[in-house]
Amino acid sequence: MSDVRMKILACNSNRPLAEAIAAYLNMPLTKADIRRFSDMEVFVEIQENVRGEDVFVIQPTSYPANDNLMELLVTLDALKRASARRITAVIPYYGYARQDRKSGSRTPISAKLVANLITTAGADRVLTIDLHAGQIQGFFDIPTDNLFAAPVFHKDITERYGDEQITIVSPDVGGVVRARALAKPLNADLAIIDKRRERAGVSEVMNIIGDVKDKRCILVDDIVDSGGTLCNAAEALMESGAVSVDAYITHGVLSGGAVARVTSSPLQSLVTTDSIASTEAVRVARNIRQLSVAPLLGESIRRVAEERSVSSLFNF
Repeated sequence: MSDVRMKILACNSNRPLAEAIAAYLNMPLTKADIRRFSDMEVFVEIQENVRGEDVFVIQPTSYPANDNLMELLVTLDALKRASARRITAVIPYYGYARQDRKSGSRTPISAKLVANLITTAGADRVLTIDLHAGQIQGFFDIPTDNLFAAPVFHKDITERYGDEQITIVSPDVGGVVRARALAKPLNADLAIIDKRRERAGVSEVMNIIGDVKDKRCILVDDIVDSGGTLCNAAEALMESGAVSVDAYITHGVLSGGAVARVTSSPLQSLVTTDSIASTEAVRVARNIRQLSVAPLLGESIRRVAEERSVSSLFNF
């Protein structure tokens, strides 16, 4: 590191990721006491001097989303009142991102509400990975860097498949831009699954656009939650003649019976990042593995602290 004054502080949502980022940057985590009172109120005490420092707070707002979000907000407030020079909220997984628009009459835009809360709590900038919708950046009135897991996936796919011909598949029309961004540097074909969602959490595959017969297919998306869409897509691809189906998904929410659903599906492998801490069920699953985004986040943090380009990380 240069002489830039900076500190890395970890909340409790994904401590292993924070430790890996600190190891990449070759610096210790800032000492802080983040705990609950008996009624589950969050209490934060920063145990080091942070006056005039550039502080990066690492906290994905994954399950339990409300607890982890509150932890982040209280930590930001504590740092602001401790006179930190600049506070960056590093949110590898941005909870509430799927509520980015009014989905019906009298419904909230919770992603905007959360953005307001984070800003009001004291964040000067935000660093996140693969927002569910790019326009969420516009919900913030502070600088917001939306990183992409694509370079991490690109490296792993290249190492595993080499020169083998693969087809990148978007599980829905909305994910085409993300899938194309990965397919282009891999020189891979692109296919799209047209699905109709009858109600929240339930999807039905309708049609496959593109040739997948005798191809090794790789599904690419930002979030896997219940796993229903992913498993239905994998079944549809295999029924259409695909040789194998793998999936590369940035955020492994994997709620409810998702892990069991994935392990019993035709998916050869589900690859996620460690933006969300893995559960025991995920760790022992036969066909789920994680790639670390610690080097990506660590390098981005270094560049933000040194006022250097972050976007150049994605020229691959």
